[in-house]
Amino acid sequence: MSLGKAARTLVKPARGVVASLSAPTRTYAAVAEARAVLEQELEGIRAAGTWKAERIITSMQGPQINVDSSRSSILNFCANNYLGLSSHPEVVKAGVDALHSHGAGLSSVRFICGTQDIHKNLEQKLAEFHQREDCILYASCFDANAGLFEVLLGPDDAVLSDELNHASIIDGIRLCRAKRLRYKHMDLGDLESKLKESQSSRMRLVVTDGVFSMDGDVAPLTGICDLAEQYGAMVFIDECHATGFLGPRGRGTDELLGVMDRVHIVNSTLGKALGGAAGGYTVGPKPLIDLLRQRSRPYLFSNSLPPPVVGCATRAVELLLASSEIAESMTAKTMRFRNKMTQAGFTISGSAHPICPVMLGDARLASVMADDMLKLGVYVIGFSFPVVPKGKARIRVQISAAHTDEDIDHCVDAFIQTGRKHGVVS
Repeated sequence: MSLGKAARTLVKPARGVVASLSAPTRTYAAVAEARAVLEQELEGIRAAGTWKAERIITSMQGPQINVDSSRSSILNFCANNYLGLSSHPEVVKAGVDALHSHGAGLSSVRFICGTQDIHKNLEQKLAEFHQREDCILYASCFDANAGLFEVLLGPDDAVLSDELNHASIIDGIRLCRAKRLRYKHMDLGDLESKLKESQSSRMRLVVTDGVFSMDGDVAPLTGICDLAEQYGAMVFIDECHATGFLGPRGRGTDELLGVMDRVHIVNSTLGKALGGAAGGYTVGPKPLIDLLRQRSRPYLFSNSLPPPVVGCATRAVELLLASSEIAESMTAKTMRFRNKMTQAGFTISGSAHPICPVMLGDARLASVMADDMLKLGVYVIGFSFPVVPKGKARIRVQISAAHTDEDIDHCVDAFIQTGRKHGVVS
């Protein structure tokens, strides 16, 4: 071997060693750079007054809760626990019973070995509750919305969506290949123009929240159904903030407005009024539900709902099927809060819904007022961008059937005291 070739042979491994030694350095530099970018983004959130701190609750969910560092119980006015069933003794017991009889979880997806008799029983009861042919359970309603549109709609179809629909609907629609048209919020004229524009599509689906969670306004379903029938479209509603308490029997927005037989597909949640644990579902025509079991990715690739969750939700639905008494108490309590707050000079968005947004406009003001309310024994949270549009910050109050009139009056008094402190009301 020549001297030059020997030298080159010795140098090659040395270069490899140098390269391997420098690789971690480059990696550490990349991590440091990413960390700096993230810290800058976080600092921007803090500076804008939109930082979302998580308060720690040390009790079960309910109209009164214990909050870490608080000396006494706090009135809770910002949970989705509309019917007070999250801590209902019968609901809790049903979850415990299911834990003992069916275990902590299935360790599997539904089609492998993750379907139990209690899952099928809950699906049957939900289909009965909504007066639809069949039902399919998901880990959440976010998953139900993520799993529906790409299965139902193809490139020859069109989906027409309200511009203020929930983020999970928006993300679900992004996954499908259908033509997407967005109509102005609850604007029937704009919806009709979009229906005319999409007349060449094979299938068309009008998509809307039944109740829009940030403002508490109810979709004009009667007009939407009229237009859908006129132009040969189907109607879908997301009922997360309506199931269990809107309508004479608490069936939701479609029952409230008398269009249960004209709305074709309903998605909703078990994580709000129906026990408050977790889970979502789709109810609708049996062929659609059968197809979702075959092709819906969040269903096929997520573990089945844990038995305790199924047990709690089943008992909650049974209570509502047996009586509408709890749901009927909501209207009077909702209007008590809305009327008293309006008389005090506050601007309350929406109408006749237990979501009662106290409109403030400024993000920092909403956050500071919420902190001051906590000092007065009332748990509320300020909502700001990106949860709501810039300039429309608010404190979203949510009334529960479990709240007493005294609870509501205490909340109003705390708002008046805090509002005067910050110049919101006189």
